[in-house]
Amino acid sequence: MSGLVTDELIDLQKSADAEHRALAGLAEEEHRAQWERWRAAAERVQAAVTEHAAAGGLNRYEVERDVKRSSRHPEKPAE
Repeated sequence: MSGLVTDELIDLQKSADAEHRALAGLAEEEHRAQWERWRAAAERVQAAVTEHAAAGGLNRYEVERDVKRSSRHPEKPAE
């Protein structure tokens, strides 16, 4: 994991990604309701990334990139 990210940020991103995946196959009202859940989760990630970057004097873009990379492509444990 990069020094730019925290476990909390990774967990938030994983949650938002799961909400997005849940949109598949939904229609009409179910889709709209799930889209709202995904949007809210994505907003939480964005706010947390912005806060984390500002608090640490970090580049926000780099933090977001590393959060997404770390949550979607975790390193394999050493064998």
